[in-house]
Amino acid sequence: QVQLVESGGGLVQAGGSLRLSCAASGRTFSTYAMGWFRQAPGKERELVARINWSDGNTYYPNSVTGRFTISRNNAKNTVYLQMNSLKPEDTAVYYCALKTSRTSQYNYWGQGTQVTVSS
Repeated sequence: QVQLVESGGGLVQAGGSLRLSCAASGRTFSTYAMGWFRQAPGKERELVARINWSDGNTYYPNSVTGRFTISRNNAKNTVYLQMNSLKPEDTAVYYCALKTSRTSQYNYWGQGTQVTVSS
């Protein structure tokens, strides 16, 4: 089992920045990749960043490219999401998730942290 705990959400004005953290514990040796998702009220959950644990390769959708940066600290089993130039439409609950293989779904999820961007 793997446990994921997010932190760092909050209220920020448009144009501001926030940094989210996600600490993983338990059977973290099985990590293939970690991702950050978000879900706004009435909308589907969407992937906003992913990082492969072994080589650090990253992926971002167009909606956040150039504004969000995912990074990892392997020694601390922690993944970060640096969010800059935040927009009101970035308001959502942000979740970190972990997958144990390239082809699997994300197996483990954190509890979520609220990010609210005011205009």
